[in-house]
Amino acid sequence: MSDCNSPIKMVQVENRGRALVSTKPLKAGDILLKDSPILLYSAVPSSSPAANYCSHCFRTIAPLSATTLSCPNCSTASPFCSPQCQSAALSTSHTPFVCQALRRLGAADSPLLHHDHLLQARFLVAAYNLAIASPPQFQTLLSLEGDASVDDASNFLHSVISSICQLPNAGGVGFSVELTAALLAKDKLNAFGLMEPFDQDKERSVRAYGIYPTASFFNHDCLPNACRFDYVDSASDISNTDIIIRVIHDLPAGREICLSYFPVNFKYSERQQRLKEGYGFVCDCDRCKVEANWSDNEEEGEGGDDDDDMDEDGDLDCGMDKEDVDGDGAFPHAYFFVRYMCSRDNCGGTLAPLPHQSTVMECNVCGSFSKCED
Repeated sequence: MSDCNSPIKMVQVENRGRALVSTKPLKAGDILLKDSPILLYSAVPSSSPAANYCSHCFRTIAPLSATTLSCPNCSTASPFCSPQCQSAALSTSHTPFVCQALRRLGAADSPLLHHDHLLQARFLVAAYNLAIASPPQFQTLLSLEGDASVDDASNFLHSVISSICQLPNAGGVGFSVELTAALLAKDKLNAFGLMEPFDQDKERSVRAYGIYPTASFFNHDCLPNACRFDYVDSASDISNTDIIIRVIHDLPAGREICLSYFPVNFKYSERQQRLKEGYGFVCDCDRCKVEANWSDNEEEGEGGDDDDDMDEDGDLDCGMDKEDVDGDGAFPHAYFFVRYMCSRDNCGGTLAPLPHQSTVMECNVCGSFSKCED
C-alpha cells in the first residue's frame, strides 16, 4: 500500500477501523487490486473425494487422472495437478510439518472433530507452517484485524493441534493457547472463500479458504461499490489463486471502497445475522437504515426477477435513469439491483464492467457476460 501510484490507500475511519479509500477518481471496471494469498487451506469435507482439487493451487482436477501427482508421504490424500504445483507445495504449503500434521489430523477426524473444527484445525496447521516457512508473512497475518479471545473453542483446538504438531520456536513465535486464539480470530475476520464452479441446480460451496493481506482491509457495505473476482480454474495463469477487486461504477477520489461479504440479494435480517455472528458488528449502511423498517412481506420482493428490467434482446436495460427506478424513495437502492445484480437463476452475483469496456458486464459468481448500453 506504499505505492504512490496505487488507486487505493489505507486510512483510519471512525467506528470502522482501517479502511481502503480511492486516491483518485475511478472509472467503472478499473482494477483496484490484485492480491495473492499468504496461506490457503482446504474446505472440502473429509468425506468428499480428495482428488477434486489440487492441494496447492486448488484448480479442479479429474479424480484419478493420469496427470495427477501425489505427495510422496500422503499418497492420494494430497493430489497435485502438475509437477510445478507438487514441487512448490513440498517447500511451502505442504512441507513435512504440514504433511505429518494433516495425516495425524485425518486420524483424529471423527468423532473428535465436526466439520467446523476440522476447518479451523486445518487453518491452524497452515498458519503455524507459515511461521516456519515464512516468518515475515506470519507477522503480516498477525497484523490483520481480529482480537484474540481464549475460550472453550480455542482451548479445545489448541489441544488438538498440540496433539498432532510439535512446533519449534520459529522466528520468536511461541506455541501457546493465546497465539492459537489470536490466529483463529484472524481467520474468522479475514478469510476469503474460493468457490466451487457455479451450478444453478445446486448450492455453491467453498473449495478452499485464503488469507489475502491487503484485500482483508476492504470493509463491508450492503450496496458495495466494488466486487471481487477470482479465476481459480484458469489454465493460463500460474497465479490462479489471486483475487481481483474491480470498481462497479465511477467513484470520486477519497471514497471508501467497500465489498459485500455475501450476495447482495440477502434479506435485511439475514445480512444482520451473518454480520453479527461472523464479523461482530451491526450494519447501519444506508440500505440497512431503509430496510430496518420494512416488513417481512416487503423484503420478499427484494432482488427478485422482473422482466420489465430487461430490454427486448434480453440484456439489462442500463439506460434508465436512477430517478426512474427510485420512485417514491421507499427503495432508494433499487437502481443497484436493476443494473448491477446478475439475473441468472440461483446466481445472486454482482456485475462489474470489464476493464476499459464499460458496456460489457461480467458476473463475479457465474462468470456470464451481458451488454449494458449507457
